[in-house]
Amino acid sequence: LVMGWIRFVEGKQIFDCISSPNTSHPIPVYVEDIKDIISVAHYILVVEKESVFQRLANDQFCNANRCIVISGRGYPDIPTRRFLRLLVENLHIPAYCLVDCDPYGFDILTTYRFGSMQMAYDTKHLRVPEIHWLGAFPSDSERYFIPKQCLLPLTAEDKRKIEAMLHRCYLQREVPQWRLELKMMLQKGVKFEIEALSVHTLSFLTESYIPSKIHGKVKI
Repeated sequence: LVMGWIRFVEGKQIFDCISSPNTSHPIPVYVEDIKDIISVAHYILVVEKESVFQRLANDQFCNANRCIVISGRGYPDIPTRRFLRLLVENLHIPAYCLVDCDPYGFDILTTYRFGSMQMAYDTKHLRVPEIHWLGAFPSDSERYFIPKQCLLPLTAEDKRKIEAMLHRCYLQREVPQWRLELKMMLQKGVKFEIEALSVHTLSFLTESYIPSKIHGKVKI
């Protein structure tokens, strides 16, 4: 899904998100056929989940923030990753990623940045090394006073997944700060969803958390 300050053509279809920035559009399957990309966005925000994408749409996030919002609805498919790569190449604006604070969210984040293990041969066209991790960080639970009832214990499977990811050589080599946050998740022994950030007020995510992270440069 995509919404925000962008307009492009795919085949004979015009995707005019600019005329209604908070309306979602499906990302085209044939990304190679996209042309005539026009945008006045300041950045791209990738969100893991459709529920968070919908929250941003309901809060009219794109009206208040000149951006493009993309969601792969969980693990992103190839068109979503190729579309993001295309936008970063053409628009030369920053890209940020917002995922759940759990091992699966972190794995989705690394899929956007480094590509998937299964498609290592095609990572050049699909990976986005420029993407920044906006959150949710394990350290956010204290910074934003997330209640204990919103923190879930890591399962044995979660712990095994984290330990396996910690051995990925590219984390230490290219994003050591990401690896430190992942280690912190394991040490804390808890995880939480993005929605936990809105436990105090429903619009906290759109009005405070995301803007303060981007403008305050609280991302890695």
